[in-house]
Amino acid sequence: MPRQLTHDARNHVLDNNDNFSSDDRWIAYDERTDGVAECATIGRVNTETGAIETLHRESPAHPWGPGVGATYYNPVEECVAFIRGLTSASAERPYEMWRRTGVCARAGAPSVIWFLDARDVIPPFTPGALRGGTHRHEWSADGTWIGFTYNDAVMAEIERRTGDKVNLRTIGVAARLGPPVKVRPGPENNDGELFAAVVARVTPHPRPGSDEISRAFEDAWVGSRGYHRADGPWQTRARAFLGTVRAADGTEIAEVFIVDIPDRIDVPGTYGPLEGTESALPGPPATTAQRRLTFTAGRKYPGVALEPRHWVRSSPDGTHIAFLARDDNGVVQAHLVSPNGGLIQQVTRAKDPIESCVRWSPDGEYLLYISAGVVTICGAKPGSAKFGQERALTTPEAHPPLSPVWSRDGRTIAFNRRVMAADGEWLQIFLLAVPDLA
Repeated sequence: MPRQLTHDARNHVLDNNDNFSSDDRWIAYDERTDGVAECATIGRVNTETGAIETLHRESPAHPWGPGVGATYYNPVEECVAFIRGLTSASAERPYEMWRRTGVCARAGAPSVIWFLDARDVIPPFTPGALRGGTHRHEWSADGTWIGFTYNDAVMAEIERRTGDKVNLRTIGVAARLGPPVKVRPGPENNDGELFAAVVARVTPHPRPGSDEISRAFEDAWVGSRGYHRADGPWQTRARAFLGTVRAADGTEIAEVFIVDIPDRIDVPGTYGPLEGTESALPGPPATTAQRRLTFTAGRKYPGVALEPRHWVRSSPDGTHIAFLARDDNGVVQAHLVSPNGGLIQQVTRAKDPIESCVRWSPDGEYLLYISAGVVTICGAKPGSAKFGQERALTTPEAHPPLSPVWSRDGRTIAFNRRVMAADGEWLQIFLLAVPDLA
């Protein structure tokens, strides 16, 4: 039976991230109502007592920003990463996808934040700094790297002036490779603790039938320690993501991709400088290797499903990447593909579509998701006797659950649900003890 954890008259948004602290005693959330721009508070709630603590509060808050949201708890340290709009946000230059950064807050210091990625929009640009906005900051399993999606402010300005679609979403990573990255002062610039780089290649006009992509998005780390490559060596660090390709007939579809990431992301590659130019996106570091994993143009329903919006997810051992796609009946189901490519395996076969992101259990045995308005798990380890076996953990309610997430130890599931109150309807956090699955 789910237990309601939060009760106060405000939203407590989980937003499909890893919200549990390393010891599972806290869950981080944001309080947005209409969007990140107007959200002013990042908080956390104690999973045992329900006590609320403020991790960060913007004051004052405006409809144009700065705005905060999308919390992601570091799995090792007492640190919560989240989006923050620019300090200089105004009605004339409001919060945008390309005007935001990643920051970090710690308990006990609600007025102090650390900028994770540096930002430099004044040429000549700075290696290790980006020129736009980062989003959905996902810590690596060892808590030392950050992965994120990215939109570039320089390209956004070119698109605004010319009408050419060059403001293309892509993905990046950041790590502490040395001292903090310092940039020149500017109203939209900031220093950053980590060295950041864009790691996926995108192009405005992919050739039909090619592996070129116009968009890289909905990304995730592969494995808790990487994955075993088909050519033999262990790849320590990689990001799986969705990429928008053009099929041979010109139709746009999303496919699953992967990019292998080197330990040193401060070495320029062959696709341009790491910091970009005044007319081009930042180039990926040397030895990054981008590959396409799925080829679905020949299926009855081609492409990865874009509704519901979801992020690809890797099993903890790095052997499989989960994503959503429609089966031959048009029903959205969970599927797996190896980080080395190959055959796609369908996991779920229910008559009702999956309605949320899918999340792996910490032991890699199950996928967690919402289907038919209930919290559901399904055996997802290929070769297991439980593979494909679904189990509903809740019963249907007037307001269905949203954004389910496993605790770090796998014993608890948290999710959002709308709850009616005298002063309105609020997103509250519920906890569900995972039953014995033996």
